Amino acid sequence: MNKTITSLSISMILAASALTTTSASATDIEGLSTNVGVVSQYIFRGIVQTDTASASAGVDYENSGFYVGAWAADVQEGLEVDVYGGYAGEFDGGIGYSLGFTTYQYTGDFDTSYNEVNLGLSYGMFSLSYNVGEWEVEAGADQDYDFLSATVEHEGFYATYGTWGDDFDGDYLEAGYSTEVSGFDVGIAVVANSKELSGSERDENLVFSIGTSF
Repeated sequence: MNKTITSLSISMILAASALTTTSASATDIEGLSTNVGVVSQYIFRGIVQTDTASASAGVDYENSGFYVGAWAADVQEGLEVDVYGGYAGEFDGGIGYSLGFTTYQYTGDFDTSYNEVNLGLSYGMFSLSYNVGEWEVEAGADQDYDFLSATVEHEGFYATYGTWGDDFDGDYLEAGYSTEVSGFDVGIAVVANSKELSGSERDENLVFSIGTSF
């Protein structure tokens, strides 16, 4: 486990700082919301992005199933900035669906950029996500990838299995629990990734999170 008491303490300090510098009043624009949060370690689709706590903030707008948004997170050597949009709906039988696009952009020397199409299906406690994208490395050396994940959720508990394909490789399993405490979303999760994603042997990480939305 890479989790330490120090990183948890940093998480709480950063969360308090972010929340006190953000307006606590909800926006007057219907469909518009903002969010702030902190994780003890930022792990995305099984890939470790930071070894320490990471703070994030985002803004979303939804209207009649259409949505757009932006989200940014600290990745130690710069910022990750995501911009996304799409449409989500539900068939008469209760099957949910979504189609969207996301671009991941990075400042500093952490990474370059990724652009992908996002597809999703859900029914009850089950959901599937399929993403097809391109990693912009340099001229003539871009790499294609796809990512498939399956999630089951029940009363705050969840488990996700995800696997990379095409020019990428590796898989991971994440299991956790989240709940609301005094207006804050708090969670704990265990993430186990394969050696292709960890860079060495299979690794496990314990991650704590706290956040809220307005």
